[in-house]
Formats: sequence, structure tokens, C-alpha cells
Amino acid sequence: MITRIDLRGRALDTSQADPRVLVPRAELDVEAALAVVRPIVEDVHHRGEAALIDYAAKFDGVELARVRVPSSALAEALERLDPQVRAALQESIRRARKVHRDQRREERTTQVVAGGTVTERWVPVDRVGLYVPGGRAVYPSSVVMNVVPAQEAGVGSLAVASPPQKEFGGLPHPTILAACALLGVDEVYAAGGAQAVAMFAYGYQGQDQDQDQDQDQDQGQAGETGCRRADLVTGPGNIYVAAAKRLLKGVIGIDAEAGPTEIMVVADATADPGLVAADLISQAEHDPLAAAVLVTDSEPLAEAVVPELETRVAATKHAERIRESLGGRQSAIVLVDDIAAALIVANGYAAEHLEIQTRDAAADAAKVRNAGAVFVGSFAPVSLGDYLAGSNHVLPTGGCACHSSGLSVQSFLRGVHVVDYTREALAEASDLVVALANAEDLPAHGEAVTARFEDRG
Repeated sequence: MITRIDLRGRALDTSQADPRVLVPRAELDVEAALAVVRPIVEDVHHRGEAALIDYAAKFDGVELARVRVPSSALAEALERLDPQVRAALQESIRRARKVHRDQRREERTTQVVAGGTVTERWVPVDRVGLYVPGGRAVYPSSVVMNVVPAQEAGVGSLAVASPPQKEFGGLPHPTILAACALLGVDEVYAAGGAQAVAMFAYGYQGQDQDQDQDQDQDQGQAGETGCRRADLVTGPGNIYVAAAKRLLKGVIGIDAEAGPTEIMVVADATADPGLVAADLISQAEHDPLAAAVLVTDSEPLAEAVVPELETRVAATKHAERIRESLGGRQSAIVLVDDIAAALIVANGYAAEHLEIQTRDAAADAAKVRNAGAVFVGSFAPVSLGDYLAGSNHVLPTGGCACHSSGLSVQSFLRGVHVVDYTREALAEASDLVVALANAEDLPAHGEAVTARFEDRG
């Protein structure tokens, strides 16, 4: 069911060894997907809502009159939401707010010299488009994870897009709509895939608006039946969403190009093989390309996990999908000499989700540098983070955790430096500015300073 990789006896911490290539990942060709999404993006740019309606028919099998979801549908979805699911979402929101509120940054002023200060202000982006995927599963939790940090950052305008569902008359899944209503988000669009990202990048006017307002659309304006363009798009999606983000980066800000989900479990002989298997399966459930990797120094544990996987996969709902994931090149049981070697592999792999199930889990977790999120011990499974830990589950995939972070309040903030110098402070720096300007062969830079001290009589 799952490949075994034996790294015992190998020197993993030498300059000749590259831990990034020790464990393979699923093959995901975003560049190839660009050829598919490019005409879609251009079509939405030029035809707006008409293109979105056409793609809803083509890809989702639904006939839409309007892409924006009416407020009555949001209210109805919330009213019909299962009380237990509502309670769970409310608690998820409460915990996420508690964590993300503590991420807010404060304005700070530094006095560089007498009379010269630099203040760093943190300013939220004006408008964000939040993407919530559909397809194999329903993700109201992704609504929470996108909306809460944006709200806590102070973003003034939020819009959510999620694919239309034939089963629900062309609306996004009602649980997603209910989550939006719980969070006070009333601007929701039935749009999925690359076309949703293009919608947020360019905006569109409603079909009943005057054609002579084209210039307003280019400036990001739209009437009540249209969609204003956003400054930033966040949220996970399939390869076509990732390709559209890559294509439109620069036209719009993006959080990341999300790939298939992944879990790595670092475990020793003290770990429970049943729990390890359950956790690997929990992420394999997402997608046939999902990665589930166990790294251990215990061969008995590795042996014990395999029958646990067989038993648990056979008993769970999405067995076929899970088997495909666990049998893929991206999933493996990796044997190493000791936990120090396991952590070298973990830091090289830079997993989206990293569980540490070892005798000294907290101490071992403190040695992790590269991971989207770290889950410590036997009672912090990834699924807790997916829903109720308070942490964010929109995390970097594909090894990007070595340079990127998960979604947070900071994702929606921009640092703006405000420079304030007196005449005397500028005079003190004048000769040095001129020296550096001349060194770069940009004398006008220096002249912009010395001009302020010319006697113009």
C-alpha cells in the first residue's frame, strides 16, 4: 500500500547531501496548466460576468442568471444549518479570532538621529478576494481560515468565491454560505477555478449596467450587480487555481500557489501505530495526490503501521481515494538511524503539516525550522488544526514552508515607512547622501538634497 524508503546509514547532515530530494513529491505541472487557464482568464477579463456564466455551465453544469449569491440565500443557509455544525463553526471562529487577534502589529517609530524618525505603519489591504474550494469535499473551515485573519487585520472589503453546485441550484454549498453568514460576509460569488481568480483580479460589471462604464471597470468599480476587483486573493484550490494565481501575480497580490495537501509524521518507538496510521489517512483523504509520510527510527513501528493502514483504510468512507494517495510516489514510510536524522529529513522536506510523536516531542518540535504548522505529541492531530486548534490551516505546500508562512493577519497587512526629517537632520546627512549618489553614478539624487540648502536669494 505504501512505499518504504530506507535512509539508515546515510550521512544526511553533510554538505553533499540534499535533504530536499530524499522524499519525492507528487508531480504537479503548474506550467502546463497555464496553457489551459490563460484563455479563461483573458475571457473573463474581456467578457466579465457573461464569461463566468458560460464557464459555470461548461465546468459545473449549472445555468446561472447572476454570479453573485443573493443575500436571501445566505440567510436561508444559516437558518437551515444543522445546530451542531453551527455550534462547531462558532467555536472554530471564536478560537481562530483569539489566536489571530494576537497577531496584530503595532505602529512603531524609531528615532534614527536627532530630528530624524522613521515610523512603520501597518495598513490593511483595501479589498480581498477569498477563494473557498469545492469539488471532492465541502470546506466551511476554509471560510473561517480566510475570513477571520482578514477581518482581524482590518480589511474593509471582503468577498468570497466558491464553485457553484448543481445539487444546490447553482449556488455554492449551503454550509459554505452559512459560514459566510456567521462571519458577516454578505458578498459571495458562485464562481470556481481560474475564472474566480480572474474575476477578483479584474472585476466585472453586471450585465444590466451601461456599456459606457467600461472605464470604471478598469478602475475597479462596479455597480450592485457587479464585482469590484480586489487587491489580494487568498485561499487554496486545485492546480488551475494555482496556475491562475501564478499568471495573475502582479495584477493582483496572492498568498501562495497551493499544491496537494501533505502530512509528515516524525515518530519513535513510543508512538501509537494506530494513531500514526489514522493521521496519515486523515490527509490522504483529501486527494489522490495528497502526501502522507512517516519518518521513524523504529522499524517495529514502521512494521506495525502498515496493517493499521490496511484495516483503517478498508473501514473508512473514501477508501479508494486514500489508497491511491498512500500508494503514490509522494507517500512513504522513511526509516532513519535516529530522531536527529528524522528532523534533518523533516526540515529538508518542509511539510505543510508536521506531527512530532516522540518521547521528547516538545523538545524535538523546538528543533523544527521548516514546516507550515507543527503539531506536538499524541493529542494534537492535524485535524485539530484543520478545525478547532485556533491556528490557521491555509499553509504552504510543496516545500515552500522553508521560505513562506501560513495565512495570518500579516498576510493582509502592508508595512509603510513614514520618513520625517528636520532641516538640521537632513543637513547632517547631506554629504553622505551625495557621496553614495555619486558612487552609484546618480548625481541628481545628491542634487535633490543639496538643492534644499541653496541660497536662492
